[in-house]
Amino acid sequence: MTNPTFTGLQCVAVPVTDQDRSKALFEDCGFTTTIDAELQPGFRWVELASPAGGAGIALVRVGDDLPAGIDTGIRLLTPDARAAHAALAEKGLEVGDLLDWETAPLMFSFRDTDGNRFYVTERA
Repeated sequence: MTNPTFTGLQCVAVPVTDQDRSKALFEDCGFTTTIDAELQPGFRWVELASPAGGAGIALVRVGDDLPAGIDTGIRLLTPDARAAHAALAEKGLEVGDLLDWETAPLMFSFRDTDGNRFYVTERA
């Protein structure tokens, strides 16, 4: 076997209009800020990690080539999808229907304050 080109996934960038507001939302949902720095004038990098580890989420400022309101494709895990669904709805976020199929774990989607879509799957 040859040496792998890639050895892991550090984070996934999500475009947001207000990094502080988005950072507060994810911290309120259990994420921890691991980096919050201005890497160069006008370019702030905010990276958060989930309590379970793995790849994080980077909140980057929107721009002409990086609009908000995207389908991120990001799948978040929760031990209790019903409770997560209720908590996100209480925060005033748009949450989709709970999908309760016999062949798959309980899941739903939600949109953050910028309209970015995330997916949530129940896993103990």
